Amino acid sequence: MYKRNITSKIVEALADTPVVMINGARQTGKSTLAKSLISHNRLGRYITLDDATALAAAQHDPAGFISGLGESTVIDEIQRAPELFLAIKAAVDSNRVPGRYLLTGSANVLLLPRLSESLAGRMEIFTLWPLSQGEFSGIRERFVDAVFSEKLPAVVVVPAAPEKPLLERALTGGYPEAAARISDARRRAWFGSYITTILQRDVRDIANIDGLTAMPRLLATLATRSPSLLNYAEFSRTTGIPQSTLKRYMALFETIFLLDHLPAWHSNLGKRLVKTSRLIMNDTGLLASLLAVDTDRLEDTPLCGAIVENFVLAELKKQISWSDTQPTMLHYRTQTGHEVDVVLEDRAGRIVGIEIKSAKSVGGQDFRGLQSLAEAAGKRFVRGMVLYGGKEAVAFGANLHALPIDSLWNESFS
Repeated sequence: MYKRNITSKIVEALADTPVVMINGARQTGKSTLAKSLISHNRLGRYITLDDATALAAAQHDPAGFISGLGESTVIDEIQRAPELFLAIKAAVDSNRVPGRYLLTGSANVLLLPRLSESLAGRMEIFTLWPLSQGEFSGIRERFVDAVFSEKLPAVVVVPAAPEKPLLERALTGGYPEAAARISDARRRAWFGSYITTILQRDVRDIANIDGLTAMPRLLATLATRSPSLLNYAEFSRTTGIPQSTLKRYMALFETIFLLDHLPAWHSNLGKRLVKTSRLIMNDTGLLASLLAVDTDRLEDTPLCGAIVENFVLAELKKQISWSDTQPTMLHYRTQTGHEVDVVLEDRAGRIVGIEIKSAKSVGGQDFRGLQSLAEAAGKRFVRGMVLYGGKEAVAFGANLHALPIDSLWNESFS
């Protein structure tokens, strides 16, 4: 079993919060993590709503079901019985003790307001993403925290022949069961079954919609756009799907953690809401499967850069979930064409810019977007860096750096 880096954050929350929820896509390890907390005597009973009898009981009499549970209980796949949220609220209000319920769910309750609002002020929510590269190796990555520090750690250069090449890491992704398969073909088979199952099961749990058979094709089409800007009007014309339907389907994909949006950064907070966001897939193993690509078909093609960029974005999101800094992740783009792939903004408004390049070398021109961001952010700008496919850490100025992509899980930052 892999040690999950977010575990300590969840344990801390259970010590002072009545309800803790672990959100995340199916097969990311939520149930395994919850059961591990039981085995360490932090929680009592475990019950899953994937069990037909338990689900029927929860739906028939939510209050009676909750009253029959112990004082410290794991309820797995809670989104299958949303009726339980009000019953949990009533139980917590009558006996508000920490760690009373640990919930897991394969649908993002933050995007289901009726559910999340019922436990406002009583529940802390965590997202368990697919495995990070550090988790595969037993390392707790601290890159996100390190880039906001006063001085960057000295990077230990990764050996010339790494244990696993960058592109192979990206194509494998982070789903534990898929990563355990030894060939691209076997991983594609797993992802094919995975997509079919969750679209037929989880989407039906949270929405009554027509056209479920069209959703796999739409998801594959969206994969060709990741991680680019998403223009709904243009995409609607291309696919022939009305914008209203398209946005509804996109919201469902986001709710079940298949994709996400990266909002735009602007120094004026009000203007961020009207700027175009970028579409990203939450796992590059899934992305590669949807695109039907492998290492032989990908090397030295434009698609290689897109997948590596999406891979880095996904790794940063994972690290943010257990970081102390907890920055917001955005992107930067000006009307004059300056771009920065990632803008990290902490609670104090400090800014770190990250440009992603799959190329094995970097030049001064690769820092133009970061220089534009530095001018826009002013004194809030901490540093900018280009993460690239090479092996050397090089300074391009007082607060501009080129670092290997491997730095994300390098022990120098752990």
